Amino acid sequence: MKKIEIFTDGSSLGNPGAGGWCAILRYKNQEKILKGSKKSTTNNQMELIAVIEALKALKEPCEINLYSDSTYVLKGISEWLKNWQKREFKNVKNKELWQELLKISKPHKINVFWIKGHSGHKENEICDKIAREEAMKIKEKNDSKRTTKELGV
Repeated sequence: MKKIEIFTDGSSLGNPGAGGWCAILRYKNQEKILKGSKKSTTNNQMELIAVIEALKALKEPCEINLYSDSTYVLKGISEWLKNWQKREFKNVKNKELWQELLKISKPHKINVFWIKGHSGHKENEICDKIAREEAMKIKEKNDSKRTTKELGV
């Protein structure tokens, strides 16, 4: 089983608001950066989507060391998910995303590691910067559409 490192972060400009996410996947000396955005979302949703998209990019079962500054995501994976399943995700926020994460993570062995955000951790800082850039891009795009519409153009 290949050993992979995944670093993730999500950002939301408002809660909800324009959001962005980023994931860095590392296998030996190779790195791949994934990123994306959504026009109306929450920070927790972006944190989850970063992990989901990273897992989707894997082509075979892997042992993963997942690094994130989101205690919501890490505790969800390591502590809460089993009970949520037993309760059929009753009253769980972001139910569809958690169910997708559960499904996509089945073939993998995931070890979770918390990183203190904004503390100088290289990969976390990169993910944070890219996630914020993605959120800003979609916010600016939405703002320009709104302004154009308001002007009747």
